[in-house]
Amino acid sequence: MNVSDRAARILDEVERAVIGKRDALELVLLGLLADGHVLIEDNPGLAKTLMARSFAAVTGLRFARVQFTTDLMPSDVTGSAIYDQRTGDLRFQPGPIFTHVLLGDEINRAPPKTQAALLEAMQERQVTSEDTTRRLERPFLVLATQNPIEYEGTYPLPEAQLDRFLLRISVGYPDRAAELELLGRRMERGRDEVELDTVVDRDELLTMQRAVETVHADDGILGYAVDLVAATRESPQVQVGASPRGSLALLKLSRAKAAVEGRDFVTPDDVKLVAVPALAHRITLRPELWIQRVEAADVVRDCLDSCPAPPVRVP
Repeated sequence: MNVSDRAARILDEVERAVIGKRDALELVLLGLLADGHVLIEDNPGLAKTLMARSFAAVTGLRFARVQFTTDLMPSDVTGSAIYDQRTGDLRFQPGPIFTHVLLGDEINRAPPKTQAALLEAMQERQVTSEDTTRRLERPFLVLATQNPIEYEGTYPLPEAQLDRFLLRISVGYPDRAAELELLGRRMERGRDEVELDTVVDRDELLTMQRAVETVHADDGILGYAVDLVAATRESPQVQVGASPRGSLALLKLSRAKAAVEGRDFVTPDDVKLVAVPALAHRITLRPELWIQRVEAADVVRDCLDSCPAPPVRVP
């Protein structure tokens, strides 16, 4: 299967709705192809929800949205047993988590107990309720959003749950040309909604995911990924470095990046391009660094500068 052509068609179609953010859209697609979850952290009004809906529509996947609030219960996400008056038995009513693409909107507004309800589903692709474990149909992707500028009534995601996300991205404000195009398209459409075409179906997407698993990464690339993660642990600015799950994230995302670029092998540049979104949310900085405005992304970039990249080897 030609993953590159299909990926380009998916991005072109999604970009009809989300304008001028090709790099951010590609990162979400890499997460989808690598069978991982994506955390989108940015200010309100930057198309985070639209991005999730658009990918679901273009890939023909079932979509569900959960608006996280302080009174949301775990059963509101996973489902619960209800009494059936006709049969006199308890019947399990599946929650919105039984879908392909789950949008967890403002996930940091839910209390820790509800956030924890997602952990098993995100990691094990299953839900346990009423002493029964139910498998989630693949693909299963959680796209979670959080607003970094509001802290009142929020519960920061614990490190254990942050680590479940394959990557974290920011969308950012569009430039002037993109925002003008956004307004122009809205005038031309005459309505708010953008109708997107389905480019691939569920089976084709699963085939694309399997194709990513055939992308080759030699020993040099594997060593480079391990060295980058080890550098985050050894940095004097870091209190807790990335875990081995960070190494796996680098490998999975770099293989997906290579496939999107039309290659069947990973290069060091693939690893470099995904390093910040794959690792920055997995490290904890020393608390005194907040005064110096040092961010985790800056530490990852320093690690990239200090770790020599291996030569490119074409298999």
